[in-house]
Amino acid sequence: MDEATEGTDRATDRTEPELARAARLLASPSRALMLKALSDGRPLGVTVLAVEGGVSVPTASVHLAHLAEAGLVRAEHSGRHRYFRLAGPDVAAALEALAVIAPPDPRPVTTLRAHSRNNALRRSRTCYDHLAGSLGVGLMGAFVDQGLLRREKSDSAARPDQPASYGRQATYHLTARGTERFTGFGIDVDELVRGRRPVVRYCVDWSERRHHLAGALGAGLAGRFFALDWLRYGVSPRVVHLTDAGKDGVRDAFGIEVAD
Repeated sequence: MDEATEGTDRATDRTEPELARAARLLASPSRALMLKALSDGRPLGVTVLAVEGGVSVPTASVHLAHLAEAGLVRAEHSGRHRYFRLAGPDVAAALEALAVIAPPDPRPVTTLRAHSRNNALRRSRTCYDHLAGSLGVGLMGAFVDQGLLRREKSDSAARPDQPASYGRQATYHLTARGTERFTGFGIDVDELVRGRRPVVRYCVDWSERRHHLAGALGAGLAGRFFALDWLRYGVSPRVVHLTDAGKDGVRDAFGIEVAD
């Protein structure tokens, strides 16, 4: 094979992901803001996403077409209306991971609304279909402390005073006690185990710099909270709030006191 032919084969037979292409898509602040708005897993209309991205509706449509072509979002139609949602939990996990290493937004918070929204996001939000923020991290810690999950640390695990990170610093396993407790809470753990999605995964929470529960169990837990009316969506995308019943339920079921 000559050099020219070898170069052509290398160009067409790509087995590694095109990170540069993904980076270019996220380099647009408007596209990044729209993806962030979609990170709670719910479908949103173009008009709402245009507001989130700070652009006009036609411009938002162009951005969303690029994201859909790259497989980061997908469109859904309901009558004459078109909605967009993230393509799957892996996209949300990638966004959460990027948020961990991203520098802080240099723009000052100048309005009470923006300040309240930032606080609400840090307190309790959804990361696609599972819980994040101080609520999600608190639940993860309680599950480990109560023996519902078993954490295995690697030799390279960070010291307790260091922020959490991705990698092999820890793995989590569902215990027999956890199976019993979550089943009693109304989650069909056997069905989760039979599914293709990993039962227990973790995300590094960008605001708390600690782990919160992801995977099928994390999704099942959030779904159960919503079903019990312990959790309701806020006005802003991604923000969720515990109801009064939810605060009592989380305290009684998992021993977590949630501040107002």
